[in-house]
Amino acid sequence: MERYFTNRYHQDLRYRVHEFAEREVRPRIAGMEASRTVSHELSRLIARQGWIGVTIDGAYGGMAAGHLAKTIIIEELSRVSGAMGAMVQASQLGVAKIIHFGNDIQRKTWLPRIASGDCLPTIAVTEPESGGHVLGMGSTAVRDGDDYILNGRKVFVGNSHVGDLHGVVVRTGPGSKGLSAFLVEADAPGFSLAEQQPAMGLHGFSFGELLFDNCRVPAANLLGDEGQGLAVAYSSSVLYGRPNLTAVSLGIHQAILDETTAFCIERERFGKPLGELNNIKLKLGKMQSRLMTARLAAYHAVHLLDSGLPCDAELMNAKLLNVEYALDSARNAMEIHAACGLFTDRPIERYLRDAFHIFAPAGTSDIQLLRLGELALGTAKGQWSERLADMLQLEQIEQLEEQLRTAEHAV
Repeated sequence: MERYFTNRYHQDLRYRVHEFAEREVRPRIAGMEASRTVSHELSRLIARQGWIGVTIDGAYGGMAAGHLAKTIIIEELSRVSGAMGAMVQASQLGVAKIIHFGNDIQRKTWLPRIASGDCLPTIAVTEPESGGHVLGMGSTAVRDGDDYILNGRKVFVGNSHVGDLHGVVVRTGPGSKGLSAFLVEADAPGFSLAEQQPAMGLHGFSFGELLFDNCRVPAANLLGDEGQGLAVAYSSSVLYGRPNLTAVSLGIHQAILDETTAFCIERERFGKPLGELNNIKLKLGKMQSRLMTARLAAYHAVHLLDSGLPCDAELMNAKLLNVEYALDSARNAMEIHAACGLFTDRPIERYLRDAFHIFAPAGTSDIQLLRLGELALGTAKGQWSERLADMLQLEQIEQLEEQLRTAEHAV
C-alpha cells in the first residue's frame, strides 16, 4: 500500500483500525444483521477511538491527519462492516460544515467534543419531495428574536438515530441565496425523529428522517451567514461526502475480493481448487484489476485534497469508479459463489446489499458523469476544493498575523 501515496504513519493507522475492526466490530455483525437497527453501543465505541476527529485540527483535540488518513480509517472499518464505515463517514461529513463555516465559538464548542467521541454530528439536506434537487427544498427557518423557528422534514440523514448535533440546511428566503444552515442539537424543543425503517443493507447504521415542528434554535447556531446554506451543502458533499463514500465502497470491494479468493481456494471442482479454473481466474483478474484502479483513484484524489490542490473532478471520478467497480465485482463474486452466495452463512450477499447503498448519496453515477462531462466541455463551475483551500489559508494567515501582533504587544 505504500505505493498509494501513503507513509509509515498511514500504515500504522491502518493496522490499528484493522485490529480494532476484527476485535470489536466483526463479533457484533451477526447481531446487527439480525436486529436491522442502529447500533448505538458500537457507534459510540468507535467514536471514542478519536477517529471522527481525523481531519480536525490539533488545537481542538483532533488528529489533524488529513483526508488520506480518513480514507484509510473508513476503508478498514468498511472492509469488516459497511454499516460502521458508513457511520464514520457520515459523522465526518458532519464535521465539514463546522470546519469550513463554523465561527470561532462554534468550533471551540463542538470540535473538541466531536474529536473525543462525545458528539456525533450529521448533515441533513435531502427532503422527500425535492430529493437531490437542493434548491427545491421546502423546509423553512424564520427569525424570531434571538432564535430561529424551523419547520419541515429531512430524509436519508446519515446517523439520524445516533446523532447528537444535526447540521440542517433550510430555506430562509427565495432562490439560491435563500438557503441557510443551522446546528440543531438532538434535544432541541420541536425536534423529533421518525421511526427508523429497516433497509436492504448497512444494518447497524441509521439514515432516517428528522422532523421539525416549530423547532426553536438559537440564532447563535446559524452556520456562516444567512444565505450560505447552498455552499454548506455542496461543499460538504463534494469535499467530504464523495471521498468518504468512495472509502466505504473501497472497503466493501476489498472484502468482496478477499472473501471470493478464499472461497476459490477452499472449494474444489473436477478434483482441484475452483481458483485453478481459467474462467474463474478471469473473473478474479477483473476484480483485482478493478480494485487496484479504484484504490489508485481514491487515494490520488484525497492526496490532492490534502495538498490543497484543486481536485473536484478527481473526487467525482473516484466516487464514480469505486461505486461502479464494487458493484461489478459484487456481481462477479455472486456468479462465482453461485447458490452458495445466496445464504447468510457467507457474507458475500451482505457485501452486495451494502454496496448498493453507496450508489445514490453525494450524487449518483449519472450525476458524477454529468459534472465530468461539463468539465470536458469547459462549462464546469468553480471548484469547492480550491475555494475552501483559499478560505482556510486566509484564516491561517489572519491567525498568524494576530499571533504576531500579540507577541509584539507583549514585547
